[in-house]
Amino acid sequence: MLTFLLRRVAAGLVLLYVLATAAFAMMSLTGTDAVRNISGNTATPAQVAAKTHELGLDRPWISQYGSWLGHAVRGDFGVSWFSGDPVAASLALKVPVTLSVVVAGLILATALSIVLGVAAAVRRGWLDRVVQVLAILGYAVPSFLAALALSVIVAVKLRWLPATGYVPFAVSPSGWFQSITLPAVSLSIGVIAATAQQVRGSAIDVLRQDFVRTLRSRGISERRVLFRHVLRNAAPPALTVLSLQFIGLVGGAVITEKVFGLPGVGSAAVTASTNGDTPLVMGVVVYLVFIVVAVNLLVDVAYGWLNPKVRVR
Repeated sequence: MLTFLLRRVAAGLVLLYVLATAAFAMMSLTGTDAVRNISGNTATPAQVAAKTHELGLDRPWISQYGSWLGHAVRGDFGVSWFSGDPVAASLALKVPVTLSVVVAGLILATALSIVLGVAAAVRRGWLDRVVQVLAILGYAVPSFLAALALSVIVAVKLRWLPATGYVPFAVSPSGWFQSITLPAVSLSIGVIAATAQQVRGSAIDVLRQDFVRTLRSRGISERRVLFRHVLRNAAPPALTVLSLQFIGLVGGAVITEKVFGLPGVGSAAVTASTNGDTPLVMGVVVYLVFIVVAVNLLVDVAYGWLNPKVRVR
């Protein structure tokens, strides 16, 4: 198992390097526009040239990338070209916002997916059909449309929850919970739809196995059969889908944060990429890829725990 995990960590580091290199190469194509945005439309060619030299954009691309990489491996992602704030310190304030929404959405999606999937597998009549219809509808609705609908109905008209803004957990736990509820729900709808269908299919396959009939013949309660044996055997395929959906949650957070006015990584990524703020964009890329790799590694560990047959020693 340890060898397997080390291989996955190494693969994650390679992925991080490749994506960071690709992102830096694409951002280098917008260097002149970024300098113009910083200097302003009234800047003279001499001022633009001076700013270009100050930012080091007049050096060869490989030199720029080598300089950034050398600092990045030490945790120094430079300073934002527009705000002048250190990128690492800025993202340290924004990452908890995004993680709060994404993790809350993932927990909600996991819980509801299990309940709906198992219920649909056990009750193959009208409940199964209702769950499948809801899953199709949920999968078809984009997260940004769900976010807009929830914002208008729940926040603006009913005034049950705030429409915009974020309250740190340290300031007010209840305010934090209220501020992330609507974003988390809007993000989780599509994940619930996809994962519930997977749980349903896997649970049906497990329920047809001989060992389930044997457990029932021994008088073991239906609840214990479902949640201790059936669900554990049906969980690994659902975990795979859930890990893939997590990437979608991170991507969906970019739009969701804009809708609800959250000061997270998604909002920073949109603003930085629009302005051509290379240091901030690169910091966002590294942080998000690291989070995705870490979550997938945890999923691999959970997969091995649930299914000993796939454990690698």
